[in-house]
Amino acid sequence: MRDNGRVTSATRRPETPASPRTPPRLIATDLDGTLLRDDKSVSPRTVAALAAAEEAGIEVFFVTGRPARWMDVVSDHVHGHGLAICGNGAAVVDLHGGPGAHRFVTVRELARDNALDAVRRLRDAAPGTMYAVEQTYGFHQEPQYPKLHMEVPDTLAPAEELLAPDAHTAGEPVLKILAHHPSLDPDAFLTLARLAIGDRANVTRSSPSALLEISGPDVSKASTLALCCAERGISHDEVVAFGDMPNDVEMLTWAGRSYAMGNAHPDVLAAASGRTVANNDDGVAVVIEQILAEHY
Repeated sequence: MRDNGRVTSATRRPETPASPRTPPRLIATDLDGTLLRDDKSVSPRTVAALAAAEEAGIEVFFVTGRPARWMDVVSDHVHGHGLAICGNGAAVVDLHGGPGAHRFVTVRELARDNALDAVRRLRDAAPGTMYAVEQTYGFHQEPQYPKLHMEVPDTLAPAEELLAPDAHTAGEPVLKILAHHPSLDPDAFLTLARLAIGDRANVTRSSPSALLEISGPDVSKASTLALCCAERGISHDEVVAFGDMPNDVEMLTWAGRSYAMGNAHPDVLAAASGRTVANNDDGVAVVIEQILAEHY
Protein backbone atom coordinates (compact mmCIF):
# COMPACT_ATOMS: atom_id res chain seq x y z
CA MET A 1 0.00 0.00 0.00
CA ARG A 2 1.29 3.42 -0.92
CA ASP A 3 0.69 6.86 0.47
CA ASN A 4 0.43 9.78 -1.95
CA GLY A 5 4.17 10.26 -2.44
CA ARG A 6 6.18 9.09 -5.42
CA VAL A 7 7.76 5.67 -5.52
CA THR A 8 11.33 5.42 -4.30
CA SER A 9 13.49 4.46 -7.29
CA ALA A 10 16.78 2.62 -7.14
CA THR A 11 19.54 3.32 -9.61
CA ARG A 12 18.51 1.95 -12.97
CA ARG A 13 20.25 -1.32 -13.79
CA PRO A 14 20.36 -3.40 -16.97
CA GLU A 15 17.39 -5.60 -17.67
CA THR A 16 18.22 -9.27 -17.00
CA PRO A 17 16.12 -12.40 -17.48
CA ALA A 18 15.11 -14.91 -14.85
CA SER A 19 16.14 -18.45 -15.69
CA PRO A 20 13.49 -20.21 -17.79
CA ARG A 21 12.08 -23.23 -16.00
CA THR A 22 8.84 -25.13 -16.18
CA PRO A 23 5.97 -23.32 -17.89
CA PRO A 24 4.32 -21.05 -15.32
CA ARG A 25 0.84 -21.77 -14.04
CA LEU A 26 0.40 -18.61 -11.96
CA ILE A 27 1.51 -14.98 -12.22
CA ALA A 28 1.61 -13.03 -8.95
CA THR A 29 1.98 -9.29 -9.34
CA ASP A 30 2.12 -6.38 -6.96
CA LEU A 31 0.09 -3.33 -8.00
CA ASP A 32 1.50 0.08 -6.99
CA GLY A 33 4.87 0.71 -8.59
CA THR A 34 4.63 -2.62 -10.42
CA LEU A 35 1.53 -3.36 -12.49
CA LEU A 36 0.10 0.14 -12.16
CA ARG A 37 1.70 3.17 -13.73
CA ASP A 38 2.44 6.10 -11.43
CA ASP A 39 -0.94 7.65 -12.34
CA LYS A 40 -2.56 4.43 -11.00
CA SER A 41 -3.75 3.35 -14.44
CA VAL A 42 -3.37 -0.04 -16.10
CA SER A 43 -2.01 0.47 -19.60
CA PRO A 44 -3.76 -1.08 -22.62
CA ARG A 45 -0.64 -3.20 -23.24
CA THR A 46 -0.80 -4.57 -19.69
CA VAL A 47 -4.54 -5.24 -19.95
CA ALA A 48 -3.93 -7.22 -23.12
CA ALA A 49 -1.05 -9.17 -21.58
CA LEU A 50 -3.08 -10.15 -18.50
CA ALA A 51 -5.98 -11.30 -20.70
CA ALA A 52 -3.62 -13.31 -22.91
CA ALA A 53 -2.09 -15.00 -19.88
CA GLU A 54 -5.51 -16.04 -18.58
CA GLU A 55 -6.48 -17.22 -22.07
CA ALA A 56 -3.37 -19.44 -22.06
CA GLY A 57 -4.50 -20.99 -18.77
CA ILE A 58 -2.19 -19.05 -16.46
CA GLU A 59 -3.89 -17.76 -13.32
CA VAL A 60 -3.21 -14.13 -12.41
CA PHE A 61 -3.16 -13.05 -8.78
CA PHE A 62 -2.98 -9.42 -7.73
CA VAL A 63 -0.90 -9.43 -4.54
CA THR A 64 -0.92 -6.05 -2.84
CA GLY A 65 -0.67 -4.12 0.39
CA ARG A 66 -3.89 -2.33 -0.55
CA PRO A 67 -7.10 -3.01 1.38
CA ALA A 68 -9.99 -4.58 -0.49
CA ARG A 69 -11.82 -1.26 -0.80
CA TRP A 70 -8.93 0.12 -2.87
CA MET A 71 -9.10 -2.63 -5.49
CA ASP A 72 -11.30 -0.69 -7.90
CA VAL A 73 -8.15 0.12 -9.90
CA VAL A 74 -8.08 -3.47 -11.19
CA SER A 75 -11.69 -4.62 -10.80
CA ASP A 76 -12.29 -4.04 -14.51
CA HIS A 77 -9.39 -6.34 -15.37
CA VAL A 78 -10.48 -9.43 -13.44
CA HIS A 79 -10.48 -12.62 -15.44
CA GLY A 80 -11.08 -16.23 -14.45
CA HIS A 81 -11.14 -16.73 -10.68
CA GLY A 82 -10.94 -13.03 -9.80
CA LEU A 83 -9.07 -13.50 -6.54
CA ALA A 84 -6.63 -11.02 -5.02
CA ILE A 85 -4.36 -11.12 -1.97
CA CYS A 86 -4.78 -7.85 -0.08
CA GLY A 87 -3.26 -6.24 2.99
CA ASN A 88 0.16 -7.87 2.44
CA GLY A 89 -1.36 -11.32 2.81
CA ALA A 90 -3.91 -10.56 5.51
CA ALA A 91 -6.88 -11.32 3.24
CA VAL A 92 -7.82 -13.20 0.11
CA VAL A 93 -10.61 -11.33 -1.64
CA ASP A 94 -12.99 -12.27 -4.46
CA LEU A 95 -13.20 -9.22 -6.73
CA HIS A 96 -16.08 -10.42 -8.89
CA GLY A 97 -18.62 -8.32 -7.03
CA GLY A 98 -16.94 -5.12 -8.15
CA PRO A 99 -16.06 -2.03 -6.10
CA GLY A 100 -17.78 -2.02 -2.71
CA ALA A 101 -19.01 -5.60 -3.06
CA HIS A 102 -15.84 -7.62 -2.57
CA ARG A 103 -16.14 -10.91 -0.68
CA PHE A 104 -13.52 -11.98 1.85
CA VAL A 105 -12.52 -15.58 1.13
CA THR A 106 -9.77 -15.84 3.77
CA VAL A 107 -8.80 -13.52 6.64
CA ARG A 108 -5.48 -13.87 8.48
CA GLU A 109 -5.97 -11.38 11.26
CA LEU A 110 -3.53 -9.70 13.61
CA ALA A 111 -4.49 -10.69 17.15
CA ARG A 112 -5.29 -7.67 19.31
CA ASP A 113 -2.83 -8.74 22.01
CA ASN A 114 -0.06 -8.86 19.43
CA ALA A 115 -1.17 -5.55 17.95
CA LEU A 116 -1.16 -3.80 21.32
CA ASP A 117 2.22 -5.26 22.17
CA ALA A 118 3.63 -4.07 18.84
CA VAL A 119 2.29 -0.56 19.39
CA ARG A 120 3.76 -0.34 22.89
CA ARG A 121 7.16 -1.70 21.85
CA LEU A 122 7.42 0.66 18.91
CA ARG A 123 6.28 3.65 20.97
CA ASP A 124 9.21 2.97 23.30
CA ALA A 125 11.69 2.41 20.48
CA ALA A 126 10.59 5.27 18.23
CA PRO A 127 8.87 8.10 20.15
CA GLY A 128 6.62 10.17 17.94
CA THR A 129 5.24 7.20 15.97
CA MET A 130 1.58 7.61 14.98
CA TYR A 131 -0.80 4.75 14.22
CA ALA A 132 -3.77 3.73 12.13
CA VAL A 133 -5.70 0.45 12.29
CA GLU A 134 -6.86 -1.35 9.16
CA GLN A 135 -9.76 -3.80 9.60
CA THR A 136 -11.70 -5.82 7.09
CA TYR A 137 -14.12 -2.98 6.44
CA GLY A 138 -13.12 -0.16 8.78
CA PHE A 139 -10.22 2.27 8.93
CA HIS A 140 -9.39 4.02 12.21
CA GLN A 141 -6.53 6.29 13.22
CA GLU A 142 -5.01 8.38 15.93
CA PRO A 143 -5.88 12.10 15.75
CA GLN A 144 -2.30 13.11 14.91
CA TYR A 145 -1.84 10.47 12.18
CA PRO A 146 -1.23 12.34 8.90
CA LYS A 147 -3.65 12.36 6.00
CA LEU A 148 -1.92 9.82 3.79
CA HIS A 149 -4.66 7.68 2.32
CA MET A 150 -7.23 9.99 0.72
CA GLU A 151 -10.05 8.77 2.94
CA VAL A 152 -11.89 9.84 6.04
CA PRO A 153 -11.25 7.54 9.03
CA ASP A 154 -14.20 5.92 10.77
CA THR A 155 -12.80 6.71 14.23
CA LEU A 156 -10.21 9.04 15.75
CA ALA A 157 -8.71 7.66 18.98
CA PRO A 158 -5.40 6.49 20.46
CA ALA A 159 -4.27 3.13 19.11
CA GLU A 160 -4.53 1.56 22.57
CA GLU A 161 -8.25 2.44 22.64
CA LEU A 162 -8.85 1.26 19.08
CA LEU A 163 -7.22 -2.10 19.85
CA ALA A 164 -8.69 -2.64 23.33
CA PRO A 165 -10.64 -5.90 23.79
CA ASP A 166 -13.80 -3.96 24.61
CA ALA A 167 -13.44 -1.35 21.83
CA HIS A 168 -16.44 -0.75 19.60
CA THR A 169 -14.29 -2.10 16.76
CA ALA A 170 -13.59 -5.40 18.53
CA GLY A 171 -16.10 -7.42 16.50
CA GLU A 172 -14.16 -6.93 13.28
CA PRO A 173 -10.77 -8.54 12.52
CA VAL A 174 -7.66 -6.37 12.48
CA LEU A 175 -5.73 -6.91 9.25
CA LYS A 176 -2.77 -4.66 9.96
CA ILE A 177 -1.51 -1.62 11.79
CA LEU A 178 0.04 1.33 9.99
CA ALA A 179 2.84 3.13 11.83
CA HIS A 180 4.10 6.49 10.59
CA HIS A 181 7.09 8.45 11.85
CA PRO A 182 7.51 12.10 10.85
CA SER A 183 11.31 12.21 10.64
CA LEU A 184 13.02 8.80 10.57
CA ASP A 185 14.56 7.39 7.41
CA PRO A 186 12.13 4.77 6.01
CA ASP A 187 14.61 1.89 5.90
CA ALA A 188 16.07 2.78 9.31
CA PHE A 189 12.53 2.87 10.75
CA LEU A 190 11.82 -0.57 9.30
CA THR A 191 14.98 -2.05 10.82
CA LEU A 192 14.27 -0.42 14.18
CA ALA A 193 10.69 -1.70 14.24
CA ARG A 194 11.65 -5.25 13.34
CA LEU A 195 14.17 -5.33 16.18
CA ALA A 196 11.71 -3.81 18.65
CA ILE A 197 8.68 -5.94 17.76
CA GLY A 198 10.49 -9.21 17.16
CA ASP A 199 8.26 -12.21 16.52
CA ARG A 200 5.11 -10.56 17.85
CA ALA A 201 4.20 -9.35 14.35
CA ASN A 202 5.50 -9.14 10.78
CA VAL A 203 6.73 -5.65 9.85
CA THR A 204 7.31 -4.39 6.32
CA ARG A 205 6.88 -1.29 4.17
CA SER A 206 5.73 -0.31 0.69
CA SER A 207 5.69 3.47 0.95
CA PRO A 208 8.47 5.92 0.06
CA SER A 209 7.84 7.60 3.41
CA ALA A 210 8.48 6.26 6.92
CA LEU A 211 5.22 4.30 6.92
CA LEU A 212 5.31 0.72 8.20
CA GLU A 213 2.72 -2.04 7.78
CA ILE A 214 2.40 -4.46 10.70
CA SER A 215 0.60 -7.79 10.23
CA GLY A 216 0.24 -11.10 12.03
CA PRO A 217 3.49 -12.94 12.90
CA ASP A 218 3.44 -15.31 9.92
CA VAL A 219 1.45 -13.15 7.53
CA SER A 220 3.10 -11.95 4.35
CA LYS A 221 2.42 -11.84 0.65
CA ALA A 222 4.58 -14.95 0.30
CA SER A 223 2.91 -17.07 2.98
CA THR A 224 -0.62 -16.36 1.76
CA LEU A 225 0.37 -16.88 -1.87
CA ALA A 226 1.93 -20.21 -0.88
CA LEU A 227 -1.34 -21.27 0.77
CA CYS A 228 -3.35 -20.28 -2.33
CA CYS A 229 -0.95 -22.19 -4.57
CA ALA A 230 -1.06 -25.28 -2.37
CA GLU A 231 -4.86 -25.30 -2.67
CA ARG A 232 -4.44 -25.40 -6.46
CA GLY A 233 -1.63 -27.92 -6.58
CA ILE A 234 0.78 -25.30 -7.91
CA SER A 235 4.41 -25.45 -6.84
CA HIS A 236 6.59 -22.40 -6.27
CA ASP A 237 8.57 -23.34 -9.41
CA GLU A 238 5.40 -22.74 -11.43
CA VAL A 239 4.96 -19.16 -10.11
CA VAL A 240 6.27 -15.96 -11.69
CA ALA A 241 6.20 -12.94 -9.35
CA PHE A 242 6.71 -9.20 -9.82
CA GLY A 243 7.39 -6.46 -7.25
CA ASP A 244 9.18 -3.25 -6.39
CA MET A 245 9.26 -2.66 -2.62
CA PRO A 246 10.35 -4.41 0.61
CA ASN A 247 6.91 -5.93 1.18
CA ASP A 248 7.50 -7.93 -2.03
CA VAL A 249 10.87 -9.44 -1.04
CA GLU A 250 9.56 -12.66 0.55
CA MET A 251 7.23 -13.31 -2.39
CA LEU A 252 10.00 -12.73 -4.93
CA THR A 253 12.33 -15.03 -3.01
CA TRP A 254 9.68 -17.78 -2.77
CA ALA A 255 8.58 -17.77 -6.42
CA GLY A 256 10.43 -19.93 -8.92
CA ARG A 257 10.88 -16.94 -11.23
CA SER A 258 10.72 -13.38 -10.02
CA TYR A 259 11.27 -9.94 -11.49
CA ALA A 260 12.21 -6.65 -9.88
CA MET A 261 10.86 -3.60 -11.63
CA GLY A 262 13.29 -1.06 -13.09
CA ASN A 263 12.11 1.36 -10.39
CA ALA A 264 12.56 -1.16 -7.55
CA HIS A 265 14.04 -0.71 -4.09
CA PRO A 266 17.62 -2.07 -3.78
CA ASP A 267 16.46 -4.93 -1.52
CA VAL A 268 14.05 -6.04 -4.24
CA LEU A 269 16.73 -5.91 -6.92
CA ALA A 270 18.85 -8.16 -4.71
CA ALA A 271 16.01 -10.63 -4.00
CA ALA A 272 14.58 -11.16 -7.48
CA SER A 273 15.99 -13.68 -9.96
CA GLY A 274 15.44 -11.28 -12.86
CA ARG A 275 14.76 -7.67 -13.71
CA THR A 276 12.39 -5.95 -16.06
CA VAL A 277 11.79 -2.34 -17.04
CA ALA A 278 9.94 0.17 -14.87
CA ASN A 279 6.23 0.20 -14.12
CA ASN A 280 5.71 3.23 -16.38
CA ASP A 281 7.28 1.22 -19.22
CA ASP A 282 4.93 -1.77 -18.77
CA GLY A 283 7.56 -4.03 -17.23
CA VAL A 284 5.05 -6.71 -16.20
CA ALA A 285 3.57 -6.87 -19.69
CA VAL A 286 7.04 -7.13 -21.24
CA VAL A 287 7.78 -10.30 -19.26
CA ILE A 288 4.33 -11.85 -19.76
CA GLU A 289 4.69 -11.41 -23.50
CA GLN A 290 8.08 -13.14 -23.36
CA ILE A 291 6.66 -16.00 -21.30
CA LEU A 292 3.79 -16.55 -23.71
CA ALA A 293 6.17 -16.52 -26.67
CA GLU A 294 8.44 -19.08 -24.96
CA HIS A 295 5.88 -21.54 -23.68
CA TYR A 296 2.50 -21.11 -25.41
